[in-house]
Formats: sequence, C-alpha cells, structure tokens
Amino acid sequence: MKAQRQHAVEGLLSTNAVVSQIQLVELLDAAGFEATQATVSRDLEELGAVKVRVPGGESIYAIPELPHKRAVPEDHLRRVFSDWVVDIASNEPILILRTPPGSAHVVASALDRSARPDVAGTVAGDDTILVVAAPGVVARDLASIFRGLAGL
Repeated sequence: MKAQRQHAVEGLLSTNAVVSQIQLVELLDAAGFEATQATVSRDLEELGAVKVRVPGGESIYAIPELPHKRAVPEDHLRRVFSDWVVDIASNEPILILRTPPGSAHVVASALDRSARPDVAGTVAGDDTILVVAAPGVVARDLASIFRGLAGL
C-alpha cells in the first residue's frame, strides 16, 4: 500500500500545485488513499520532495527528477546491451533477451528508461527478459535492432 500511495503522491505533485501537506492528504483521499498528515510528511521526505517557488510567489511541493528516472541515451543502452545481453530470440510480438545470471534487471531497467516507442514493456527474471514489441512493430525487426546494440 505504501508503494501505491507514494506513486499516487508523485502523480498528484506532478499534476497539481500542492501548497500544503493537508491539501495533499485531501487529494490522496479523493484518489482513494487514506493517509494522515504525518504519513504524508514521511512520504514527501522519502520521495525527496522539496518546496519550490513558482511564478506568482507561491511555494509548492515538487519532486526533483532523479537520475534513475531520467531517460537513458542510446549510447548508454548500447553499452548495457553489449555488456549484458548474450542472446536474443523473437516470437511475435515478444522478444526474449538472455543475460548472465542475476543481470536481467539491469538490461530491463535501461530498456524501460530508454522510452523507446517500439517497446511496449518488459518483464525481467534472473537471466531472461521478455520484451513486448509495441503495436505495429515487428518483433523480428526489433530483435535485429537489439542485436546491433548488443554486437551480436
């Protein structure tokens, strides 16, 4: 429940000018989350929220963009693929990427953060990643692109 609430807090802060913790409690309540001011205070601290001044002089809560949430540039994705991807197979609309044991999450995270429009999503296990091609994308073609990134 905490993770869902904090995800909701992030969303609310990105779409509303939240000036107080009480206002955030009310917004959470409207979104179906019960929280006290003390809980919201802890959530804001854990999320790294800060008060920022906006035009007009009002201060609102905001969460600075964290490095792990920034989009991954293509050259970083290429480096991750070349370091960790050892095999790629496809079967419409899914690709299967193989990695050494314990490293699938590294590749999946980089792929998720790359915000590629040709990827609908990923699921990572220990050494296997299922990549779902976006609608209209041929998995075999995407596999070819990924092989190029991985140097396979």
